[in-house]
Amino acid sequence: MTGLRVTCLAPGALDDLAGALAAAKLPTADLAEPGRAFVRFDDDAGLVGFGGIEGEGSDRLLRSLVVVADHRGAGIGRAMLALLEGEARRLGVERLRLLTNTAAPFFRVNGYAGADRAAAPPTVAASREFTALCPASATYLVKAL
Repeated sequence: MTGLRVTCLAPGALDDLAGALAAAKLPTADLAEPGRAFVRFDDDAGLVGFGGIEGEGSDRLLRSLVVVADHRGAGIGRAMLALLEGEARRLGVERLRLLTNTAAPFFRVNGYAGADRAAAPPTVAASREFTALCPASATYLVKAL
């Protein structure tokens, strides 16, 4: 796999992200709200996926990690995740947290562990991801960085 290029998305330039998330049946309702930073990942052939980080402080949410359908299964998701985790570390994040309905095995293989959703820090528990966008049945995972 060639190197990935990362482009920060401006708040008004989220249409491609929203389309990729909708195609993967992931939440899109709060993408333009404050406190979210999303990126686009490209390789030499073009778009391969998107991802983001939400929140402030030492505990943040990993958001909207999606590999476009024709690039899945090639290790790109792992590379994208590693880049997002590196950026989180650079920002002083100590733990990344996430909710998922379908990708728990992928995240577990990449070092995320199950956690009690009721024990999420208040800033994370108050997010729309927790309060409205993801069902109570979603798997809650945490990784110490």
